[in-house]
Amino acid sequence: MNITINRERLAKTFIGLCEISSPSRHERAMADYLKKLFADLGATDISEDDSAAETGADSGNLYFRFQGDQPERDGFFFSCHMDTVQPGEGVRVRFDGEMFTSMGDTVLGGDDKSGIAAIIETMRLLKEHQASHPDIEILITTCEEIGLLGARCFDAAKVRGTYGYTLDSSGIDRVIIGAPAANKFSIRITGASAHAGLQPEMGINAIAVAAKAISAIKLGRLDAESTANFGVIAGGVATNIVPECVVIDGEVRSHDPKKLQAHSEAIAQAFSRVAAAWPETMTESGPRRPTVDIKLAAEYPAMRLAPDSPVARRIQTAGRSLGKELEFVIAGGGSDANIFNEKGLPTAIVATGMDLVHTTGERLRFGDLLELTRLLIAIAIIDDESCCATPRYLVE
Repeated sequence: MNITINRERLAKTFIGLCEISSPSRHERAMADYLKKLFADLGATDISEDDSAAETGADSGNLYFRFQGDQPERDGFFFSCHMDTVQPGEGVRVRFDGEMFTSMGDTVLGGDDKSGIAAIIETMRLLKEHQASHPDIEILITTCEEIGLLGARCFDAAKVRGTYGYTLDSSGIDRVIIGAPAANKFSIRITGASAHAGLQPEMGINAIAVAAKAISAIKLGRLDAESTANFGVIAGGVATNIVPECVVIDGEVRSHDPKKLQAHSEAIAQAFSRVAAAWPETMTESGPRRPTVDIKLAAEYPAMRLAPDSPVARRIQTAGRSLGKELEFVIAGGGSDANIFNEKGLPTAIVATGMDLVHTTGERLRFGDLLELTRLLIAIAIIDDESCCATPRYLVE
């Protein structure tokens, strides 16, 4: 049997998804659209959780289950997030037959609506061809872009499948089986304000303190498994006032938990040392040195899947049935998959073709969206997880 992707329908679906505004915490319209769509496709279980109370979103996470006809086989799940970064409201898509882009004043939203579009076309084709498959669950989260908040609230006990695939990465024909843990930090340095022209000697310049500390810290690639970055700095009131306060936000990532802790502690100690060694200054409120307040929090855990694990074997077999040799990689980013793995749901990350994400130049090649859809269909319909499995359908 041949399963042929409806190219026009897939393109229309993706454009329609992108043009539904769903920036983080404002996913309601997208949630309502997906609930109706998957109900029409015959989902046997449709639910929205109450995570909005914790995430501050206007929608909860969504869960759908499609009952298969292979009760003897374990089911699996696909997952995506429905939120986008800003500017993501009022998206208008330009499509020339080969490439999707926005009109240039917003993001496109391929992160992560490319994955959702491929799932929708997959479920449509499975239904139209009455193709045999195990139970398939679909997890759609909120607030991924602002800290994986929806996934953190997702009730893993609801999922029946033994493993799954998060569709959320750039590139194509790539499967991420390892990703780092991350700590985020916010460092507040408090000095003392003074008039910069009349009494500068009575001020403690918080920006100067921060600069000295930053100059002593290694950033970027720390080692083969770790990175660090200061991404946001804010402080000061006016050019004629010695700045009393500055706040620096950043992150540390590592595949090694011990290195993650060590690098995080090194950053904290560098700021503390500089503050402690700063000359005592006679300020309006008396002699003082700068103070440092450091807030450090775990953002997401590391994930690592064995190359021969069932979740990896299934997608590898699916790829080979299509004549693909998928690339299995260890990457440097985090996603909902990090959270799902921590919750006991082995989850690989699958590239969707998204490119230049989080920019107004974001784009998606239609050919990559087609290849992603072919791969999802193959994952659904393979007979077993052995590398020599013979496909029962030809996916075009």
